[in-house]
Amino acid sequence: MTGNKAYYHLPGLFEFYELYKRFLTLFREHREYFYDWCEIGSIYGAPGDCIWGGGRVGFGDADPEAVASLMKEYGISSRLTFSNSLLTEEHLSDKKCNDLCALFEKNGSAENGIIVHSDLLLSYIRSKYPGFYFVSSTTKVIPDFDRFVDELDREDFRFVVPDFRLNKDISKRKTLEPEQKQKVEFLCNECCWPDCFDRKNCYENVSRKSLGENCPDHVCVSPDAERGYRFSDAMKNPAFIGIGDIRDTYLPLGFSHFKIEGRSLGSAVVLEFLLYYMTKPEYQLKVREEIYLDSMLDLF
Repeated sequence: MTGNKAYYHLPGLFEFYELYKRFLTLFREHREYFYDWCEIGSIYGAPGDCIWGGGRVGFGDADPEAVASLMKEYGISSRLTFSNSLLTEEHLSDKKCNDLCALFEKNGSAENGIIVHSDLLLSYIRSKYPGFYFVSSTTKVIPDFDRFVDELDREDFRFVVPDFRLNKDISKRKTLEPEQKQKVEFLCNECCWPDCFDRKNCYENVSRKSLGENCPDHVCVSPDAERGYRFSDAMKNPAFIGIGDIRDTYLPLGFSHFKIEGRSLGSAVVLEFLLYYMTKPEYQLKVREEIYLDSMLDLF
């Protein structure tokens, strides 16, 4: 491993406010519990009734003012997940989404970001709220490496989250320039079927639901769809990126940014991600107990 650090981009800005309120205290006050080669790059999410939202059907109900205050206190970048792919001009005036932009654009010492799919929305936010940086959403579903490189080369984006099926093609990753590598943000723990042919439609269904359209649920084509998300299954996915991969392969190659999915999961599962990816094994039980014994938390 080189001297590079891994920056994790964590799920649930509005969904898991209570969990992070406790976890961030531990991360600050007991840094010895956690790997010294990792940091928190950002926490991302969107309120449940946010029409610009996408990626996952949102259920975040934390008060935006409280969330902004917490992120400001700890100096952590907040990312608003505005990855709806079906937005039109009429949606740009939505008051709730604009109020969120106004609240988070200049909130504390950390620069805040927008995860975006729609170029229409990108142009609108960049013009009206120039204080944000932008992340190209994995909901674009770009499994072709050359098209992914084209996305990396767009000056609009500070980071690009590739389709998870590009995670392990080491020979092609090595061809990237250093500045391109620093824009790649790998999705580590995806549980989706690697042979999925309907991923784009799945994301589009979420976009329709976020817009309030009355549409049927998307039917997952995975042969194991009925199992739902299980971290143990994700670890068997050929695209899974574990801590050994990060330390021994990705960091030495010059990659530093890693996204953890999980906005639609429960706090207990997200805690397991925080334990696995960030917490030294000898302290995992201690961190788990500190979180579980907090009577304010509903981890299920």
